[in-house]
Amino acid sequence: MMSEIQQRYQAVCERITQAALQAGRPPAQVQLLAVSKTFAAEQVREVAALGQRDFGENYVQEGVDKIAALKDVQGLVWHCIGPLQSNKTRPVAEHFDWVHSVDRLKISQRLSEQRPADLPPLNICLQVNIDGGPTKAGVSPREALALAQAVSALPRLVLRGLMTIPDPLESFDAQVAVHLQAKRLFDELHAALALPQFDTLSMGMSADLEAAVQAGSTMVRVGTAVFGVR
Repeated sequence: MMSEIQQRYQAVCERITQAALQAGRPPAQVQLLAVSKTFAAEQVREVAALGQRDFGENYVQEGVDKIAALKDVQGLVWHCIGPLQSNKTRPVAEHFDWVHSVDRLKISQRLSEQRPADLPPLNICLQVNIDGGPTKAGVSPREALALAQAVSALPRLVLRGLMTIPDPLESFDAQVAVHLQAKRLFDELHAALALPQFDTLSMGMSADLEAAVQAGSTMVRVGTAVFGVR
């Protein structure tokens, strides 16, 4: 008998595969980032046993504790996807592999200065406020290129791409439309920066991953559909 987590995980992998095929894309172009915030290390261990390697955490200390608890699991890749304050950059720089939520230069500079020299460079995605929500984090699309240029020049960091969290929309077409705005911005920055490692468009979650994949997402961040309701 498959466990509930195993059933949910397989269902999400199947959704990603079908969404990619529907969009005329190879399924291997879309990576699953399993969002494990608020779930115990043992549940992460169960999903890792199914072959999942990339996990996303929103809360820095919770993430650091989980990373320590799962040190014995080979090959896990940890992504910080929550808002990041200046006073929390050091533990992120010291423990995580990716940060998706960079939206200002000061945070990037601190991450660069605090990344230990014996670790590989920290992978960075710029969070873009793609639909312009007034209370939302993220650099504005018109300021994204200048920030990308500044971040890409910092040592100990590698600028990998963009991340977006648009407001929820009901219709598939509306979801695709807002994700396509992010894809266009990603393509513009890719051309302007000419960085070979700028390859990641982190967008789409449990409710809209199909629309995100249709629009060109390379990494979907899925929590509830994998781990269950929080």
